[in-house]
Amino acid sequence: MSTHFFGDTAVLLGRSMRHIFRSVDTIITTAITPIALLLLFVYVLGGAIETGTDNYVNYLLPGIMLIAIASGIAYTAFRLFTDMKSGIFERFHSMPIARSSVLWAHVLTSVVANLLSVIIIVLVGLLMGFRSSSGPLEWLAVAGILALFTLALTWVAVIAGLTASTVEGASAFSYPLIFLPFISSAFVPTETTPGPVRWFAENQPVTAIVNTIQHLFAGQPVGSDIWIALAWCVGILVLAYVFAMAVYRHKIT
Repeated sequence: MSTHFFGDTAVLLGRSMRHIFRSVDTIITTAITPIALLLLFVYVLGGAIETGTDNYVNYLLPGIMLIAIASGIAYTAFRLFTDMKSGIFERFHSMPIARSSVLWAHVLTSVVANLLSVIIIVLVGLLMGFRSSSGPLEWLAVAGILALFTLALTWVAVIAGLTASTVEGASAFSYPLIFLPFISSAFVPTETTPGPVRWFAENQPVTAIVNTIQHLFAGQPVGSDIWIALAWCVGILVLAYVFAMAVYRHKIT
C-alpha cells in the first residue's frame, strides 16, 4: 500500500508541477510583494529603524521569506478549490489510486513552489547586500525550517481549499498569516514595541522562526529558539493535517 501511495503521489505531483512550470508567473507573483517590501524597508525606512545590526538586509530577510511563504500557500488553496469544483477529484477517486495521494501532491507542489520563490528572494537579497557567514549545515538547517514551516501552513491551506464556498474565500485565509511577521521580531526587535504588542510578538511562532534563521545566517548559536520554532511548526502541522484529512474524508464520502 505504501508503494502504491508513493507511486500515485509522484505521478500526481508531476501533474501539478507541470501546471506550475507552465505558469511560472505564479511563482514570480508570489515573490513580487515580498521583494517590494524588502526594497521599501531597506532603502526607504531602514535608516530610521534601529536593530543593533550594521546590515538591515541581513536582519530583514528571514521575515520577508516567511511573508513569501504565507503569500504562496494561498495559491495552494486556490488550486485545491478549483480542482474540487471542476470535478477532477471525483475522476481521480474513480481510479485505483490512493486517495490521500491527491492531497499530498498539492501539498508537495506547494513546498517546491514556495521554496523556489524563497530562492528568488534570497538572490535579490544578495544583490542588495545580504551576506551570511554560515556554512552548508546552517544553510541546510534554514532550508529545513522553511520547508517545515511551508508544510505546516500548506495543510492549513488545504483546510481552506476544501471548506471554502468561493474562490475568494479559499485564498483570503492567508491574509492574517501574511501580517503575522509584522508583529514579530522580523522588522524590529520586540524590545522596541509596547507591552501588549511585545507580549504577543514574543509568544507567536514567527518570532522564534525568524530568530532561529537570523542566528543561523549569522553563524551564531540558536539557543532555545530553534526548539520553540520546531515545536510551533510540528504542532501546527499535526493539528492541520488531522483536521484536513477529517474534512477530506467527509467531502469524498
